[in-house]
Amino acid sequence: MLRLVSQGATSDPKFIHVKYNPPNKPVKSVALVGKGICFDSGGYNLKTGPDSMINLMKFDMGGAATIFGAARAIAHLKIPDVEVHFITASCENMVSGHAYRPGDVLTASNGKTVEVVNTDAEGRMTLGDALVYADKLGVDYIVDVATLTGSVIVGLGNEYAGLFTPHDEIASLLAKAASDTGESLWRMPFVRAYRKLLDSSIADVKQCHTRPGDCINAAVMLNEFVSEETQWAHCDIAGTSWNFAENCATGYGVRTLVSFIKGLDRSQKQ
Repeated sequence: MLRLVSQGATSDPKFIHVKYNPPNKPVKSVALVGKGICFDSGGYNLKTGPDSMINLMKFDMGGAATIFGAARAIAHLKIPDVEVHFITASCENMVSGHAYRPGDVLTASNGKTVEVVNTDAEGRMTLGDALVYADKLGVDYIVDVATLTGSVIVGLGNEYAGLFTPHDEIASLLAKAASDTGESLWRMPFVRAYRKLLDSSIADVKQCHTRPGDCINAAVMLNEFVSEETQWAHCDIAGTSWNFAENCATGYGVRTLVSFIKGLDRSQKQ
């Protein structure tokens, strides 16, 4: 799906995987996956109007920036016992005669087919490929971080990021990490019943739908790309990754992710 989302752009997509090897034998392994849309025009569903924020869409790689910020910190701290993978499927979402279109059916890297409803919901498809890749690594935990939906801003504003997961274990670990570092993270409902809203007559799943609750439905859609038993969580940082008053990125999420990794480290519990 990454290749097809990116085909309207002149820049080639990049799939990036960086691995942190701890100095000791790892007791846990984690994959941190970041949304890396370097510019998001919306594609054929072009962002328009004063609320579209198209002029700020360089910030749509905020998830990737967050995980690589965490990578730098983790390497500097030399966390001894946790193996960490940093993964992003990075591209631009542009308009051209080659761009993907509403109504297209894309095939994900796990073989599932996805019906495109809105080309401005590209992030959940590039994340999907990255999550499939991360899941195949066989890690203990997967956390994806993404500036994914305007819906989470409607619900939580600009102070809180949304945490979505069907798994209480990883939810508790991330909530503690956020609390310990002073970053505001609120667990949102993960409603499996909403999966029916994503049923498609021409594909395995619809990319999105047009009803309210899109931030929940985006998380439910992403769940299609990880194994049921995988401890996976999705953090929607659309509202927290940019400081609108100062016109700059906030770095939100780096401290939480580093604290989460440190909490898994055996040496911290001695």
